[in-house]
Amino acid sequence: MADSRGGGGCCPPMDLFRSEPMQLVQLIVPIESAHLTVSYLGDLGLIQFKDLNSEKSPFQRTYAAQIKKCGEMARKLRFFKEQMEKAGVLPSLNSDAQADINMDDLELKLGELEAELVEVNANDEKLQRAYNELVEYKLVLQKAGEFFSSALSSAAAQQREIESRQSGEGSLETPLLDQELSADSSKQVKLGFVTGLVSKEKSLAFERIIFRATRGNVFLRQTAVEEPVTDPVSGEKVEKNVFVIFYSGERAKTKILKICDAFGANRYPFSEDVNKQSQMITQVSGRQTEMKTTIDAGSLQRNSLLKTIAERYEQWNSLVKKEKSIYHTLNTLSLDVTKKCLVGEGWSPVFATKQIHDALHRASIDSNSQVGSIFQVLDTKEGPPTYFRTNKFTTAFQEIVDAYGVAKYQEANPGVFTIATFPFLFAVMFGDWGHGICLLLATLVFIAREKKLSSQKLGDITEMAFGGRYVILMMSVFSIYTGLIYNEFFSVPFELFGRSAYDCRDPYCRDSTTIGLIKVRDTYPFGVDPVWHGTRSELPFLNSLKMKMSILLGVAQMNLGIILSFFNALYFKSSLNVWFQFVPQMIFLNSLFGYLSALIIIKWVTGSQADLYHVMIYMFLSPTDELGENQLFPGQKNLQMVLLLLALVAVPWMLFPKPFLLKREYEKTHQGQSYVPLPSTDESAELEAAHDGSHGA
Repeated sequence: MADSRGGGGCCPPMDLFRSEPMQLVQLIVPIESAHLTVSYLGDLGLIQFKDLNSEKSPFQRTYAAQIKKCGEMARKLRFFKEQMEKAGVLPSLNSDAQADINMDDLELKLGELEAELVEVNANDEKLQRAYNELVEYKLVLQKAGEFFSSALSSAAAQQREIESRQSGEGSLETPLLDQELSADSSKQVKLGFVTGLVSKEKSLAFERIIFRATRGNVFLRQTAVEEPVTDPVSGEKVEKNVFVIFYSGERAKTKILKICDAFGANRYPFSEDVNKQSQMITQVSGRQTEMKTTIDAGSLQRNSLLKTIAERYEQWNSLVKKEKSIYHTLNTLSLDVTKKCLVGEGWSPVFATKQIHDALHRASIDSNSQVGSIFQVLDTKEGPPTYFRTNKFTTAFQEIVDAYGVAKYQEANPGVFTIATFPFLFAVMFGDWGHGICLLLATLVFIAREKKLSSQKLGDITEMAFGGRYVILMMSVFSIYTGLIYNEFFSVPFELFGRSAYDCRDPYCRDSTTIGLIKVRDTYPFGVDPVWHGTRSELPFLNSLKMKMSILLGVAQMNLGIILSFFNALYFKSSLNVWFQFVPQMIFLNSLFGYLSALIIIKWVTGSQADLYHVMIYMFLSPTDELGENQLFPGQKNLQMVLLLLALVAVPWMLFPKPFLLKREYEKTHQGQSYVPLPSTDESAELEAAHDGSHGA
C-alpha cells in the first residue's frame, strides 16, 4: 500500500489493518453544476471538504438564503410530524420515491398544507371549546335546576305551614313577626344569583374568599360533578363542582364576578322559571348533538389531510435534509473572482479518484453544463484524516474502537483485532451455551430479515441491537464455546464429552462434598468436569480457574498492544520507539506478568500444588530464598532473579532516555534559529511517532 508520507516500505499492503492513503484534492466546479456535483459526491461519501470560508459568519455565506429556506421547510415538516403523532397517524415507509421533485414546488406544497392544517386545527379548537362549554352549561342547568326545585318545594311547604298558623287570626299563639312580614311584603329584598363551575381542588378556597370578601352576606351551594369534564380553556380533564351563589346588591355581585375570574370559574346564565329551564336543556342538548357532528366531520377532514401528508412525509423529510446538507457543503466552497465557478478542497482516499472523476462527469452531463469540473491533487504538509473502509460486518466493531479513540493516520488499526477479542472477552463473562444458543437464534432472525428491517424505523433498543447484529452473532458463538468449557447449560452441567473422571468411594459422599471422591477414569476430555458443579468446593475451584484464565487473557492482550506499537514504529521508521519503548515494555511486562502466566500453565500441566501467590510475593521480598514445595521446575530461583533484574532495568530504560533524545534532536534541528518554519512532513511524522507510537495499541 502506497504511503503519502514517505514511510511504510517495510510492510505488506493491509486494507483494514491501516487507514487508507489520503490525498488533498481541489475541485473547480461551474456554478450551474455545483448543486448536482455536491449531491453526487455526497452519495459517494468519499470526500471530506475543508471549510474555505471559516472567516465568514453563516449569514455572509453564498447560500445562506437557501439554507434558511430549507430550515423553514424542516420546521413545517416537524409541525406535520407533531400533528401526526397526536392523531396517531404513522408515516408511510413504502412511498414511491421521486427523483425529480422541484424544491420550489415542494416549498409551495408544504406552505399550502401547513396553512390548511392550521386552519383546520383552529376551527377544531373553536368547535371543541364551544362543545365543552355546552357540556358544562348542561351540567349547570341540571345541577342548579335540582337545587332550585328542592328549594321551591321546601318554600312551598313552609308557606303552607305559615298559612295554617295564620288561620286563627286573633290567636295569642300567632307570632307578631309573621303578621308583620305578611302585611308588608313590598319590603322583601330581591336576591340575585350566579351559577357556574369551579375546579374541585379550588372549591374550598373559592368559598372561603367569597365569604370573606362579602363579609358573609352570601349564600353559596356547591354540588360535585360525578365525572371529570373537559375544561373549555385548558382542554384538560378536570374534576369540578357546580355552584350557585345568592347575593344582594351590585357591589357584592361585582366582587363575586372578579373572584370567579381569578379562580378560573366558568359562569353560565340560569333562569328561575322551571319551564324555561326545561326548554334551555332541550336547546343545549340539540346544539350539543349538532356540534358533535360538526367536530366529527372536521376530525375526518383533518385525519384525511394528515394521511395524505404521511404518505409522502419520509420522502419529503429525506429530500429537505439532503438539500440542506448540500447547501451547507456548498457554503464551504469559495466563490471564484469571476463568480462563475466554485473552488473547493477536501480529503479523499487514493482509491476513490476514479469514482470521484465519474461523479463529476455525470454531474456535468446531467446539469447540461458546457464546462466540466476540474479535479486535481494538491501537495500538502497537513496531516490527513483517518479513513477505514468497512462493510456491514466490520462497521460495528470499528465504531466500538472509534468510540474510545480514532487511530492516527496510517497507524495500525486495533479494530481488526477487536473483531475477535471483544466478543470473546464478553463470552468469558457470559459463558453459558444455553444462553448462547438463545442469543444466536435471536441474532439469526435479525440477519435473515436485515433487508426488511433496515428500511423500517425501529425502537431505540431494537435499532441498537440490529446495528450490532454481527457483533452479537460473534458474542453468541463465543458464548457457546466458553459455555462448553464451563460445562454450563442454563447453569446445569452435562456429561457431553464423556463421564466424569471421579466417583464416590462410598455412597455417603454424593451431593455433599468432594471429600470421598476418587479418580476412576481418564481426565474429562473438554472443559470443566461436571462433578464440580453443586459441590462445596465449586466456587473456590471455578473462581480460581476464571481468575487465572483472566490473567492469561489480559497479559495476551497487553502484549498485543505493545506488538502493535512495534509495527507502528517500523512503519514510521522510528528506531527511537523500537529501542526505548517497545523493547523495555516487552521486557517489563513479560518479566513479571508473562512469567506469572507461564507459571499458571506449568501448574495446570503438571498438577502441582504450588502457591503462586507466595511465589510472586517472595520473588520481590526474598528473591534469594529457597522455594521449597513451591518450586515448579529446576532453576526456577535463578530464573526469577534474572527476570526481576530485567524488570528493574527496564523501568529507567523506558522512562528516561527517550525524552532526552527527543530534546537533543529538536535542539539540533533548530540550532541557531530564533524563528523557524514548521518542521517538514517527514520530521513531524518522526516526532509524532516518537511521542505517540503506542497510540494505536
